[in-house]
Amino acid sequence: MVEREEAVLKKSGVIFVLFFSLIPVFWMLIISLSQSPDFLVNGEMVLTLKNYFDIIARHNLHFLDFLKNSIIVAGISSLFSTLIAALAGYAVSRIRFRGRMVFMILVLTLSMFPQICIIGYLYKFMSRLGWINSYPGLILPYIAWSLPLGLWIMLSYFSQIPRELDEAAMVDGANRFQILIRVILPVALPGFLSTILLLFIFSFNEFLFALMLTTDFHSQTVPVGIALFQGLHGELPWGYIMSASTISCLPVIIIALLFQRQIIQGLTRGAVK
Repeated sequence: MVEREEAVLKKSGVIFVLFFSLIPVFWMLIISLSQSPDFLVNGEMVLTLKNYFDIIARHNLHFLDFLKNSIIVAGISSLFSTLIAALAGYAVSRIRFRGRMVFMILVLTLSMFPQICIIGYLYKFMSRLGWINSYPGLILPYIAWSLPLGLWIMLSYFSQIPRELDEAAMVDGANRFQILIRVILPVALPGFLSTILLLFIFSFNEFLFALMLTTDFHSQTVPVGIALFQGLHGELPWGYIMSASTISCLPVIIIALLFQRQIIQGLTRGAVK
């Protein structure tokens, strides 16, 4: 009887959490498919795909440009940040050097500073380089800002891989870099892919850097583009905003579906086979 009650409570809790988490998603879909966002007021709800067709077909909204910029910037920054984090994480987990823990604590401390503290200096620096409203002007800050997160994730995976693998490879004549590329990374591939995905989401959703370091649709990302959607007389086109938000979720969902097996393995087993 007690076990049955516990099972009912667990299922009820799961249903409540799912319902609570998915309400904003359902509401976003409903608004994106509604002809008028105030259907609760007038009592008439007309479903249509016009909002989706408009944001794709209307060139003055530049939504496809925003989406392309986000995918390029987030993809490049997450890949390079994960590669650098893998090199640093392997060094910290395998090589004993003085100040190793101090280094990790400093990295963690720097990641705690809010973005607003450095955006002014970053803007001046990018202005002098001539990188305002350019891909490098976003990619480099994203790499630096996401690197502490990637480093700690990769370090947690590498720390759980037995050192005997390194020793066996050294006996065969491999150096540290060869060990990382040919031995450790294949074992830690689920963790590597999950780190890329997490950093991709981190960069894809970033707003402040993209807002301050870009000026038009040539480099602005989806969060900034959606925030700047504005109709005549300053009204907010909620149908366009929700449609654009729905489409912008698709790249992350597709990546998660394609690599779900590796991601689940990495998150549940710490990349240890």
